[in-house]
Amino acid sequence: MPRAILASFAKRLAIPDLRWMPDEGFSPSRVRIELLSGLTVALALVPEAVAFAFVAGVNPLVGLYAAFMVGLITALIGGRPGMISGATGALAVVMVALVAQHGVEYLFATVVLMGLLQIVFGVMQWGKFIRLVPHPVMLGFVNGLAIVIFLAQLGQFKVPGSMAASEGFLGGEWLSGEPMMLMLGLVGLTMAIIWVMPRLTRFVPAPLAGIGVVAGLVIFMGLDVPRVGDLASIKGGLPAFHIPMVPLSWETLEIILPYSIILAAIGLIESLLTLNLVGEMTGKRGGASQECIAQGLANTATGLFGGMGGCAMIGQSMINVKSGGRTRLAGIAAAVFLLLFILVGAPVIEQIPLAALVGVMFMVVIGTFAWNSLTIMARVPLMDAFVTVLVTVVTVMEDLAFAVVVGVIVSALAYAWNNARRIHAVKEMDDNGARIYRVQGPLFFGSSEGFVELFDPKDDPACVIVDFADSRVVDQSALQAIEAVASKYQAQGKEIQLRHLSRDCHKLLNKAGHLVVDSDDDPDYALAVNYSVRTGILGGH
Repeated sequence: MPRAILASFAKRLAIPDLRWMPDEGFSPSRVRIELLSGLTVALALVPEAVAFAFVAGVNPLVGLYAAFMVGLITALIGGRPGMISGATGALAVVMVALVAQHGVEYLFATVVLMGLLQIVFGVMQWGKFIRLVPHPVMLGFVNGLAIVIFLAQLGQFKVPGSMAASEGFLGGEWLSGEPMMLMLGLVGLTMAIIWVMPRLTRFVPAPLAGIGVVAGLVIFMGLDVPRVGDLASIKGGLPAFHIPMVPLSWETLEIILPYSIILAAIGLIESLLTLNLVGEMTGKRGGASQECIAQGLANTATGLFGGMGGCAMIGQSMINVKSGGRTRLAGIAAAVFLLLFILVGAPVIEQIPLAALVGVMFMVVIGTFAWNSLTIMARVPLMDAFVTVLVTVVTVMEDLAFAVVVGVIVSALAYAWNNARRIHAVKEMDDNGARIYRVQGPLFFGSSEGFVELFDPKDDPACVIVDFADSRVVDQSALQAIEAVASKYQAQGKEIQLRHLSRDCHKLLNKAGHLVVDSDDDPDYALAVNYSVRTGILGGH
């Protein structure tokens, strides 16, 4: 009975099956690949979580706990097996102002509210709107993110302690001489191992082999290079349940609500775009609403256990997928390994050279950047190429979510402009002396003015027929344009007939007193507007 209830609930929310068993079952080989992939991801998560905690102005353990909690919950119930979530820079840069002004307790309360908002978005199935992101925006997102990941690694080539978080990758003093050459050599060695390893064996994921070999070389030879422990100590205990110590007042809500909305939106945009990208690589589809709910539950729990919140991480997701991780086991393993690092493995993990992790991330950059976009931009429409470059630049200069919103808006405006120029009419006379206007092209707010200009009420004959068989009436501006044309003909004492309009157009225009001719082949698309008979005003639902 409980299983049937859960299935019914999942179906009602359009949530896919939560199983994490692969179609072919778990063989020893598959388990090995998933566990080793999870270990690789966990090693790459440590410096990222610590660095983002510094950016947000909180203790490194706050970032590590977020990486563990968000990673575990989304791995268990997220929308796409293979995705990795944790503390991210896109959220950290928003959190820093809140922490600086109000303290870390307000951050925890904000993360809880952020999670609740994401759950609401998921239940309302707003995740499906990610389908509106055009392909050029996706290309710009991927390319911009690859550049951001690359720039984030440059901080490891600076003298420790010389770069403030506020200065970004431009600040600080570069390593020089032997330390720089040694750092570059170890990064290059890691990348070479990752490139060669798959050609020799796939028994061990290539990134893990690169980290292991370079770490062993550095420890064995006692090389003086920056290590994970130089960032901060990662040793700690289990995350403890903690209700945020903030006043339960309207003033508190006024403080945390704006941050919660921004963080929820940024987190979901980045997560859903990552979901699409991982889906393309693994051949899976769907799960947007489920991912929204999973992110919401994860952030709500994280805020109650002293974490800074998070979302999907495209870099670590790429590491997981390219290491062979295809099921939920890899994400679960990554979270569990990360917790073990915090509890018992800190002395070992802190000895891993940062150069090895930088090498892994550089290979992620190479694999993430859509290199084919450099060639296809010469063949695609100029506006598509412009959108790709625009989203890439805004991603690097601002943040991922803002760049995607800008890209979608520009693409929508370009689409509206192109369609606005498509409206035209073929004129002909029938046997009864009536002039027929066969309207072609979509009729919406962008083309309504051009539509009105197609007609000549003064010089047209006494009867005019407007045929919409090759057009589509989209919105209230379109209905207002039809009304304006009909009124002009009626003012001239001439008859106008409107043909091949949808049923809701019939209803609205007949109420306005215009002659709409019924036909068996009228279209059946819906028009999302209301019409007030008494006021004659068109308005949206």
